[in-house]
Amino acid sequence: MDLGALATLNAERRERRAAILATDLDDGRGWVIREGDAVAGALGEAVARTFRSGRSQTVEAQGRTLFLNVHVPPPRLVVIGAVHISQALAPMARIAGFDVAIIDPRTAFATRERFGDVQLDAEWPEVVLARRPLDAFTALVAVTHDPGIDDFPLQAALAAQCFYVGALGSRKTHAKRVERFLAQGVAAGDMERIRAPIGLDIAASTPAEIAVAVLAQIVQALRSRGPAGQAGRSVA
Repeated sequence: MDLGALATLNAERRERRAAILATDLDDGRGWVIREGDAVAGALGEAVARTFRSGRSQTVEAQGRTLFLNVHVPPPRLVVIGAVHISQALAPMARIAGFDVAIIDPRTAFATRERFGDVQLDAEWPEVVLARRPLDAFTALVAVTHDPGIDDFPLQAALAAQCFYVGALGSRKTHAKRVERFLAQGVAAGDMERIRAPIGLDIAASTPAEIAVAVLAQIVQALRSRGPAGQAGRSVA
């Protein structure tokens, strides 16, 4: 492997950014394609599919046989609020392959008895996210119903281009959230990225059912990152 390509690839991985090491199987030449790089034609289509699926593959493009070795950061789920929905969502998300963290400054809720060995921070989101910043391969779910806890991480998730941003609450609650955020300088286009009400529309009613709806919407967003990632109806 070319040492320059290896250094570039390792730098992208350290920063939790997706990249592909493309290798020409005919002559062994290799180069790095970052997610978002402009790649035209059939190769561009194959690169986009590879980034979305997270699966390396061999493709025929531009008259060459290429191996696309994709490196995608493991997806993270950060849940703001140690509530009943979170108790159901955390183990399901871990089974689905997500690194999960629960953040809630309310120590009566954020307890080991309720969340076992899930990463749990009984601190304010501002403090935790300063240590572990959000990124494009993180989903953020805010479920406390308390603007004093939820608002900062929601705005941080929009700024970090998290692939999924969801907030619990009714349409009336979200309308008030929109008013607050716009007054604080959040762009109207960014507000459209918040899934609220949260979760796919499966008529969920119990905390566990809502957790299923939310996780399904998160997976949908992960596997259709980009403009198509905004598809999907919400429920809770």
